[in-house]
Amino acid sequence: MATDYDSPRKTDDDINEDSLQELQARRADKAASIIDEDLDAGEVAELPGADLSNEELTFRVVPRQADEFTCTRCFLVHHRSQLATEKNGRPICRECAA
Repeated sequence: MATDYDSPRKTDDDINEDSLQELQARRADKAASIIDEDLDAGEVAELPGADLSNEELTFRVVPRQADEFTCTRCFLVHHRSQLATEKNGRPICRECAA
């Protein structure tokens, strides 16, 4: 979510003046604006907080390629261009080395 850092900030007094009804109305407005997706034919929109315990995910797992390595700190697979250093023969990515 984008933040406008140039907008005036609320003080503690302003925050305390908000009524419960105003806060609930703002929350309802935000929740209504979250679902704004273009759906293709045959797709179903999932509502926030929906029970997905009976759903099964299917995806293809691609094995690590010859030009990739697994970082020993974050355990993510990176391209060789992201290799920062190797300590004791263990590869470390640039993000973890920083």
